[in-house]
Amino acid sequence: MKKKFMLILMVVSICLLGGCGGKQSADVSIDYGNSSLYSKEDMDEAVKVIEGEFNTWEGCELHSIAYSSDDQCTPDNVAWMNELEEANDAKEVFTECIMFTSSFHSPKEGGGAWEPDKEYTDYEWWLARSDGGSWKLMTWGY
Repeated sequence: MKKKFMLILMVVSICLLGGCGGKQSADVSIDYGNSSLYSKEDMDEAVKVIEGEFNTWEGCELHSIAYSSDDQCTPDNVAWMNELEEANDAKEVFTECIMFTSSFHSPKEGGGAWEPDKEYTDYEWWLARSDGGSWKLMTWGY
């Protein structure tokens, strides 16, 4: 009896934990645009970082992610990423940055910073890295 109860408790726990976080619709659109700076693999690595953060947003549904353009990858924006890094008492010095936009739908009941049942578009995601290293998500929002 005790084993059966523990098994049921474990199954219920797994089901509950599986429902946490944001979700991606089966048809999330990824627009890589045209870049002379970054390969599709570079962008895929950045998109994974974005999706990792997004998946913590309970009740939100991701629809699309799009590369902004090489025009956003300026020395001024790299300097901004380094300022953000320094403000967080981190020591990495970035040499590259990348920006994506996304669209997603907020939870029907809202919650946190989200207005209820709203489609968010052109939501920005800024990432930085050092000489081809791993992307680090620096800031996001409007």
